[in-house]
Amino acid sequence: MIAHLRGRIFAKHPNQVIVEAAGVGYDVAISVTTFTALPAEGAETALFIHTHVREDQIALFGFSDVNEKRLFEKLLAVSGIGPKLAITVLSGLPAEKLVTAIRSHDHATLTRIPGIGKKTAERVVLELKDKLDDMAAAPAALVSGPAGEDVLSALVNLGYARPVAQKAIETASERDPSASKDFESLFRAAMAAIR
Repeated sequence: MIAHLRGRIFAKHPNQVIVEAAGVGYDVAISVTTFTALPAEGAETALFIHTHVREDQIALFGFSDVNEKRLFEKLLAVSGIGPKLAITVLSGLPAEKLVTAIRSHDHATLTRIPGIGKKTAERVVLELKDKLDDMAAAPAALVSGPAGEDVLSALVNLGYARPVAQKAIETASERDPSASKDFESLFRAAMAAIR
């Protein structure tokens, strides 16, 4: 089984990346979160891989973060959720927010994800609420205000990896708590923290 893949990005799209390693191109399904963390085409990358084997297909699912892979595998354990729906769920909500929604029985947030209806959301909460103790919840500084989320989005759109952007926002908020209420102040402070 393939568990980790390192190589050059041959092509990438929001739900797929082709990674060339030792002359072989691996077609890997990815979430939008992983897509935003990937470098440009031609650059080297490393992905944590879940190999899904069925009698008619072998499919690779890749993740830039090991916690996202673990959450994907936990979602697969829920009856009625296959790998494609699990990737859709992880594309609809960042892993930290998904963990928070499941722990807090937030069915409304889960049903906003395409492909997740009320019954599936209830099943996800029921089957996973006690199995996420080892998964980190979203940092309070990031979910507590729209400025933090806007800055995170802006940094990711500028090409910074999501974990780097989150750490910069946390650092900026700790240094100057008043800056976390204003987009421009928080953005400048986060940019300074990255440098």
